Amino acid sequence: MLEVIFTLAMLVLLQAVLGFDNLLYISLVSKRAPEADQARVRKLGIGLAVLLRIVLLVIVLKLVDALKDPFFSLDHEGIIVGQFNFHSIIVLVGGVFILYTSIKEIFHMIHIEEHAHEEESVTQPAGKVIAMIVVMNLIFSFDSILSAMALSKNVYIMATAILIGGALMIWLADRVSEFLQKNRLYEVLGLFILFVVGIMLLTEGGHLAHLKIAGNPIEVMNKTTFYFIIAVLVLCDIVQGRYQRKLMAEKNRREKALAEI
Repeated sequence: MLEVIFTLAMLVLLQAVLGFDNLLYISLVSKRAPEADQARVRKLGIGLAVLLRIVLLVIVLKLVDALKDPFFSLDHEGIIVGQFNFHSIIVLVGGVFILYTSIKEIFHMIHIEEHAHEEESVTQPAGKVIAMIVVMNLIFSFDSILSAMALSKNVYIMATAILIGGALMIWLADRVSEFLQKNRLYEVLGLFILFVVGIMLLTEGGHLAHLKIAGNPIEVMNKTTFYFIIAVLVLCDIVQGRYQRKLMAEKNRREKALAEI
């Protein structure tokens, strides 16, 4: 019994660690829905994704060996060489989509528009946003499920961990979204973190496909490197924010001094 509890705790912790980038994506993409529907979109999207993740868990457990077998090879005169299986293609598609989403939102953020028109232009139907959350959650699920299988093969323990992890995501998603709403400048940091997530997924997909470009194999970005980059981004954002406030204070002090002359 103690072993089961320990395994469950480790699986929940694994879900939480691997779910960080997914949670950030959900919090950012849910803003595309009408403001009145955003909380419902997050809860419904995560809830549906959790149920589908359990279905995916059962499928992966039954087809884990088949998913490892390559079904498509590429050899373009030695320039691009690779053997793609289902897992590698899913991860590569997810990486491309997240890169596209983050770059699109970054360019949209720096585009010079009236704020009201900007908000109107990004609003999308709630159903479409829910579908995006569900699809991306399932893409992230492959890594979490395959990693969890190293700890346990018990489908009931793994399903329980998924349910607990989903409940935590629903609870945290609203709080992360509220934080980003109150601190709009951190959205830039979040989008660049998503950009790094996209790069990480591309390297992982390329590694799974044994992809070589001009004879150079694609090496996967490990989690240590990922979190180090995130830490550097956060540190840069903190330093830049404090430096900007210092410059504004200095500017205000000079303007006040000139006004008193």
